[in-house]
Amino acid sequence: MTKNKNNKTIWRTRIKKNTSSIFQKVGSSIDIDKRLYKEDIHGSIVHVEMLFKQKIITFKIKNKIIYGLKKIEKEILNKKFEFNKAYEDIHMNIEKRLFEIIGEEAGYIHTARSRNDQVITDFKIWIKSATREIDIILNKVINSTIKLAEKNIYTVMPGFTHLKNAQAISFAHYLMAYIEMFSRDKKRFYNNLNSLNENPLGVAALAGTTFNIDRNYTTKKLGFKQPTNNSIDTISDRDFVLDFLYSVAVCSTHISRITEELIIWNSEGFNLITLSDKIVTGSSMMPQKKNPDLLEYLRGKTGNVYGNLFSMLTILKGLPLSYFKDLQDDKEIVFKSYDTLLNCLKILDEILKNIYANKKQMLELANIGYITATDLADYLVKYHSMSFRSAYQKTAEIVNLAEKKKKRLNELNINELKKIEPKLTNDVLKVFDLENSVNSKRSFGGTSFDNIKKMIMKYKKHK
Repeated sequence: MTKNKNNKTIWRTRIKKNTSSIFQKVGSSIDIDKRLYKEDIHGSIVHVEMLFKQKIITFKIKNKIIYGLKKIEKEILNKKFEFNKAYEDIHMNIEKRLFEIIGEEAGYIHTARSRNDQVITDFKIWIKSATREIDIILNKVINSTIKLAEKNIYTVMPGFTHLKNAQAISFAHYLMAYIEMFSRDKKRFYNNLNSLNENPLGVAALAGTTFNIDRNYTTKKLGFKQPTNNSIDTISDRDFVLDFLYSVAVCSTHISRITEELIIWNSEGFNLITLSDKIVTGSSMMPQKKNPDLLEYLRGKTGNVYGNLFSMLTILKGLPLSYFKDLQDDKEIVFKSYDTLLNCLKILDEILKNIYANKKQMLELANIGYITATDLADYLVKYHSMSFRSAYQKTAEIVNLAEKKKKRLNELNINELKKIEPKLTNDVLKVFDLENSVNSKRSFGGTSFDNIKKMIMKYKKHK
């Protein structure tokens, strides 16, 4: 191994005294940012290839550096690399090891760049990769939801407003609502990819560099669309971090909403769904219990994700340009949110595969609460030339009558109905049929069975 006089903290020439132990502890980020080792090595290889192309370094030096970097990557993959907190971060750990492998030529690797542009480049590449992973698992969640919806197209249940029975819907239609949400999540993450697709490498510490670098070359090699325009903004910018954290937070909101509803519906008060034993837990004291702990876990994790977003917003609030140590926390915050979301989506996918609709109970609950009342009002408008407000009032009177007689709407006979609206005929009785109610909502986006089938086919074609 080559003896290396540079195997010390990079600023030791300028800073004469040893760094205090407390500062070494808080100043080191290697335990966090070592996750960026692949991105850092890839970025460094492209950087030195560009330096050679621009005749800033020689062919020999370029090859030695790339050899050393690839050796380091193998060491990390094989768990033979020692991460040293004395060197603070992944960038300096790799650089110091490079000195050990190839000697003084390793010093050329940092020509025309700073850790400032280096870390943002690594971080953006990592977020692009992380976003693709999220997209893959979101597709799985959507696919599992579609499969559950296909089994429940004709499953009639009450749709709720204010958690009160409102109108009859298909359970599949309810599930498809969450497909819309998760599809918007996919678009939101995709939009973030487009937004962050600018290459930071080459802006150096904050002002650019005196070397004749080719940022378009590194942009193409690193998979970015274009180089960033302003060196100061590039170093200061964490909008791409906020965008990612916001997207994670919104997606987590959707997870929390569906889990909350499933928790309620699994309770004895509703009993609309059954959870497989695979996704419930027992009680330490009550032998009869089957608790929806996984659903509750997902609901709770949303708070952590919100906290991460608020933390980053607070760090950036009032922060001057350009780089400050405050920004060191951005990676830990993002990694935590990413890990949480990916885990939650995997759990949700498993839950969706282990849910069963209690179809009989859903139908029974749909028969409570006069949920075909709006169908009756619409019928009066269409077939008896009433304004909707007049029809609404007539329908309210009929509901009051049913309530007084302790009957459901479909239990009223035609004579009882005619006492309130003499124009009615036996034909009106069909509006009280729940399946007819569901299937009559044929407007685009409505809950009719044909609409649901078409939407399922649409998503299956585009998945």
